Amino acid sequence: MTGYLTTHVLDTARGCPAQGLTIELYRIDGEHRALLKTLVTNEDGRTDVQILPAAEFQTGEYELVFYAGAYLDACATPPETPRFLNVIPIRFGMSEQAHYHVPLLLSPFGYSTYRGS
Repeated sequence: MTGYLTTHVLDTARGCPAQGLTIELYRIDGEHRALLKTLVTNEDGRTDVQILPAAEFQTGEYELVFYAGAYLDACATPPETPRFLNVIPIRFGMSEQAHYHVPLLLSPFGYSTYRGS
């Protein structure tokens, strides 16, 4: 099996996929953090392509950064200054050649994630 990385962002407050949410992927190497790519979620709350396809997959430590504040602003979620959730970083490790799915369940005042399938 070859490894790859995907995500799915659901807006639990509105009960729908989070369309138009910007996500950045970083590779972490000790204190060094390298931006690999920037993607935006589609109408299903997923990216149009795998975040890290098999051809680019390497085990190691990574970080997904979800720009929740900009998404919430675009959805006309009542603003607050500063917004409680603005940028959500999720740092995780991938230790084997497998499918890693890192979803985000999002609301204006909370979020959760897990290793999905």
